[in-house]
Amino acid sequence: MNSRQLVLFALKDLETGSYTDIVVDRLLTKFELSAVDRNLFTELVNGIIRRKRTLDAIIDRLAKQPAHRQPPDLRQLLRLGLYQLRYLDRIPASAAVNTTVDLAKANGLTGLAGVVNGILRQYIRLQTERSEVLDLSTDPIERLGTLHSFPDWLVAQWFAELGELETDRLCQAFNRPPSIDLRINSLTIDPNLLASASKFDRIQAQRTKLIELFQAADIKAVPIPHVPQGLRFVGNVGAIDRLPGYREGWWTIQDSSAQLVTHLLAPQPNEIVIDACAAPGGKTTHIAELMGNTGQVLALDKTASRLKKLQQNLDRLQLSNIKVITGDSCGFSELTNTADRVLLDAPCSGLGTLHRRADARWQKTPAQIHELAQLQAQLLANTATWVKPGGVLVYATCTVCPIENEDVILPFLKTHPDWQIELPPSDSPLSGLVSEPGWIKVWLHRQQMDGFFMVKLRRHLSSNSNNS
Repeated sequence: MNSRQLVLFALKDLETGSYTDIVVDRLLTKFELSAVDRNLFTELVNGIIRRKRTLDAIIDRLAKQPAHRQPPDLRQLLRLGLYQLRYLDRIPASAAVNTTVDLAKANGLTGLAGVVNGILRQYIRLQTERSEVLDLSTDPIERLGTLHSFPDWLVAQWFAELGELETDRLCQAFNRPPSIDLRINSLTIDPNLLASASKFDRIQAQRTKLIELFQAADIKAVPIPHVPQGLRFVGNVGAIDRLPGYREGWWTIQDSSAQLVTHLLAPQPNEIVIDACAAPGGKTTHIAELMGNTGQVLALDKTASRLKKLQQNLDRLQLSNIKVITGDSCGFSELTNTADRVLLDAPCSGLGTLHRRADARWQKTPAQIHELAQLQAQLLANTATWVKPGGVLVYATCTVCPIENEDVILPFLKTHPDWQIELPPSDSPLSGLVSEPGWIKVWLHRQQMDGFFMVKLRRHLSSNSNNS
């Protein structure tokens, strides 16, 4: 099967509303491709979906009919050819044109092959004549949305908070391939590695050992600033479960900013800690590790199928202090005043992780975000009742949208005077990331981590349980 033909199949399927990652996985399972063709197929499908606003703007500029009025197959062929010409330098322009024209003929569009050829060659000519083929709007929001392929409402949101220059940088960052980070499991550190040293020094020794193991397998991994247990892979690493130390439980995949959330929670040995929306369990297992596999971690999630991955990881990571419970965190009144610490990694729009899902930017709406904010406020109010007087709650989301973050926390603090924001200690890896009035907002273009919001709340020791 030709990889570009498979791309056309995928794009047709995605027109019906299917999810990009599901379609890609299904077609790669069904059709056998070489490693090179698999990579090209994945890049083309994800890239075309990610950049479709820009590609359609180019089509509107060059074609007699705008993209939305063209036959669907013609529109997809033009997107395929233009994506290669604009974004894939490694593919010669002649190859991009010729393979797209051949694809038109092979799919019963011989009559349109000349149109495809003409538009693609017109783009090549204009590329040599001007720095930008597109006629971009003078309105900065529309310009950035068209240039980087994002909906205007989303660009406007970032623009209001960051201004034009940083919004431009953020859009570019969201269009780059995501990094793959790992978290070292502090419980499986070789006892012979600096056995008498501090836990921090032992983690550094284990990190050095892992880097050397990866190097021996021709894999590069580098330390990550602010993330004591983190390493970042550089380049292609292949199948994760075949890498050195994975099956032994020495490390697990987790993005850097997600690791920082657990450090903000700072769970201590022998405590009772509740992870309110635990699946798929990356932060849950990190909590258990930081507690030294002591005390008890209650991992709650309303979707049993999403908890399966957590259950599968417990043995590999050698963790025994986690109890997995299926249920809705808007309930569980029996947990009132039981926890030393609660982590509420709330369901959110995921707008801080748009680089990880090509189609996410097109599937979210402002109305959905407002609905999520209502759920987040409800979850925060309920899970706060689980915390003992003097205890801690960390609220976190993988979005940078104020409606889901600041606008959830501030009303909560106003109606719950027995809670206050607590800054991380000066020796915390997060101390340099704190913003006023005390929360932490991670931006992909600034910190090179998934976009995240997190804040640590402390309940007053003298708090009355009825006021939580």
